[in-house]
Amino acid sequence: MERRSQADRDAITIEIGYAFVSGAFAAGLVFAALYAPVLAFGLSPAAGRVLATVGGVLAAAVFLLRITHVLWRFARRPENDGD
Repeated sequence: MERRSQADRDAITIEIGYAFVSGAFAAGLVFAALYAPVLAFGLSPAAGRVLATVGGVLAAAVFLLRITHVLWRFARRPENDGD
């Protein structure tokens, strides 16, 4: 097995960082979109808990899906095939 060059290691590090930052941003947008009605309309505490729970679950799912998508796309690029 061939050792990776410093440029390859740097590219992987940057791609992982990008995946986490973009995943966190997307998750934050999803949570904010779901929880915003509680803040805007002063909904009941029970509705706030439900929307916070649903928003948290969906935000976590979006975070994981975004990270997976970005890293799979990076791994499938032709220059990353190991040849």
